[in-house]
Amino acid sequence: MGLTGLAIFKQLPKKNCGECGVPTCMAFAMALAAGKASLDACPYVTDEAKEALDSASAPPIKKVKVGVGEKEVELGDETVLFRHDKTFFHPTGLGFVVDDNDAAFDEKIEKIADLQFDRVGLHYEVEFITLNNASGDAATFAAAAEKAAAKKAVILKACDPAVVSAALDKIAAEKPLVYAATADNYEAMVEAAKKYEVPLAVYAEGLDALEDLVNKITALGYKELVLDPGSRQTAQVIADMTQIRRLAIKKTFRPFGYPTITFTSDEDPMDEAMQATAYIGKYASIVVMKNAIKGLILPIVSWRQNVFTDPQKPVAVEAKLMEVGAVNGDSPLYVTTNFSLSYYSVEGEVEASRIPSYIIPIDTDGTSVLTAWAAGKFGGEHIAAAMKAYDVDSKLNHKNVIIPGFVAVIAAKLKEESGWNVIVGPKEATGISGFAKANFA
Repeated sequence: MGLTGLAIFKQLPKKNCGECGVPTCMAFAMALAAGKASLDACPYVTDEAKEALDSASAPPIKKVKVGVGEKEVELGDETVLFRHDKTFFHPTGLGFVVDDNDAAFDEKIEKIADLQFDRVGLHYEVEFITLNNASGDAATFAAAAEKAAAKKAVILKACDPAVVSAALDKIAAEKPLVYAATADNYEAMVEAAKKYEVPLAVYAEGLDALEDLVNKITALGYKELVLDPGSRQTAQVIADMTQIRRLAIKKTFRPFGYPTITFTSDEDPMDEAMQATAYIGKYASIVVMKNAIKGLILPIVSWRQNVFTDPQKPVAVEAKLMEVGAVNGDSPLYVTTNFSLSYYSVEGEVEASRIPSYIIPIDTDGTSVLTAWAAGKFGGEHIAAAMKAYDVDSKLNHKNVIIPGFVAVIAAKLKEESGWNVIVGPKEATGISGFAKANFA
């Protein structure tokens, strides 16, 4: 358990200066005890107090970084069990296993690197190549590690410290995750991880064995860890990941205060995809899969994006005049809200119509058409103001503006405010393509 707020307060300078972001040292102490502040925010705390308060000021789940630069992946540092309490910060990293002696090795890592998607204005990709030492040979493993590290962040899957060290000689600067320290090899693995300053996965079968092994490793002075409780059956993985997260967050149980990793076990690609989505929803920091099938990965990364989006802050696009296709003075003008799903649904249908058009996503704080209208954020006056701000008069030869069919009630107000002819469009975005062809082709 961590220290109480009062115990932490006794170690603070008691200046009540407010430079930490809260008005008093007592309030700061309470925030530290709850894991909602960092001791570094206090510029006056002494080194002795820092040492005494280290466990209290540390986040319940340690942040661990794998990879460098554009390939860097941050894991852990989560503070809640449920995203509606606050939010989840660091999305689950996805990786795929490739054997170091696979005849199609180059082709497979290229395929993994190509798992990138653009959807509703967001870019998705997978993060890891997990290099499996199937050859048992250090030189083969090291050569494959160099190729993999050029594409993605790497997980070095080998239990022989000598083999791992051979690969780290080549790619330590890329900060790969070493998998894994076990009860049989942990001392040598910790030595290698310390030497090359890379994070280390810890594998044990069951939570009790995992706790024991983590305590042995941290006693050796190493804490850049990622935990694997060893289970591979879906229900048991979910149970173990939930227990680890619960103990770390609710009980500040330090042996489990680290990111986690698990591997899918189903051979059928569809079943494996279901496993991966379950593990993303239930606290795995890294999920390693077998089948790099692009059509099945898009739903997984879309689900991940949903889980790790702040539920109190809708995904929104920039509110500005958008152009779809080679627009001209005769192009139609549509309006919608800047809720990402609303805008991209409209944009996709406008694009499908093959009629170049303008779209104005009105700033409604990222809410949908009906929600924004009900909240008084999507009325005739708002649309008229946006049309004026974007100077659409100077861009178009006509004065026709198309509004969503569900808010036909705002047509009169928009006409009054703008002086434009208001056309009530389809209620659903799916009707836009046919509507456009019928009216503007």
